[in-house]
Amino acid sequence: MDKSLPNPATPLKIGTRGSPLALAQAYETRDRLVAAFGLDPAAFEIVVIKTTGDRVQDRPLKEIGGKGLFTKEIEEDLLSGAIDIAVHSMKDMPVAQPAGLLLDTYLPREDVRDAFVSPDVSRLSDLAQGAVVGTSSLRRRAQLLYRRPDLQVVEFRGNVQTRLKKLADGVASCTFLALAGLNRLDMRDVPASPVDTDDMLPAVAQGAIGIERRKDDTRMADMLAALHDTPTGQRLAAERAFLTALDGSCETPIAGLAELDGGQLRLRGQVLRPDGSEAIGDDQTCAIEDGAALGRDMAQKLLAQAGPGFFDWRG
Repeated sequence: MDKSLPNPATPLKIGTRGSPLALAQAYETRDRLVAAFGLDPAAFEIVVIKTTGDRVQDRPLKEIGGKGLFTKEIEEDLLSGAIDIAVHSMKDMPVAQPAGLLLDTYLPREDVRDAFVSPDVSRLSDLAQGAVVGTSSLRRRAQLLYRRPDLQVVEFRGNVQTRLKKLADGVASCTFLALAGLNRLDMRDVPASPVDTDDMLPAVAQGAIGIERRKDDTRMADMLAALHDTPTGQRLAAERAFLTALDGSCETPIAGLAELDGGQLRLRGQVLRPDGSEAIGDDQTCAIEDGAALGRDMAQKLLAQAGPGFFDWRG
């Protein structure tokens, strides 16, 4: 056996959050490495790391620091060598990594759509006037209120299981989840209906799993190269360039989706006022290799249209 490869005596440590979905993503990564290199599953150790975002569940993300709260502790362990790689949901990832870390491996992307989840009705349009919707996503909140300003939106923090329990307890009439998460958890019994991307453009990088490593770890660079899905990387290059140029965070309702067709990349982007009173979008096509440039240009165009104070809360 190649001595550079992990084995049960010196397992490769995969860092992850501890939710069922995060664990499913970590095990998918492990299984792909096992298959790619013909290794024993015991050559890998899943290391659960509790993040600030997981610990603090009683406040909106925007009040406690945003997306980085789901990655900070994991990245600290990666930098210290406590783990060898970190597995992330890409829609939770800040656009910049700490010095010394690199995020350049993506698994094949799952379904990008949002799922409308309700025990009572099958579509958003079927909700009664003034119905209560639960979501912790500012993007979804703004998109919902843009289409249905009559709705009441309440905070719905927590993992998939927690949010489904809140729904069952009657805290809200419906909620929205990423269809990718439901698929990865094989939760086919959940009363979920996919929402067309023309009706609700997803979060940037929704449905994608990213694997982060230390920049100077050549062994991991070689191993992860066997897992990288090039089309997903091309799509995320455009989407994350769009997000970066918008200085996107959990406090800014932003949606973006890149799709490939032959040698062309189609990018749709949208920014919304947090109260849903206005939405500005764009839809352009370019050569795949120009995707990142298009993302940056589209962001500047939307920012110019939006003007100062667009993302400020009203009222």
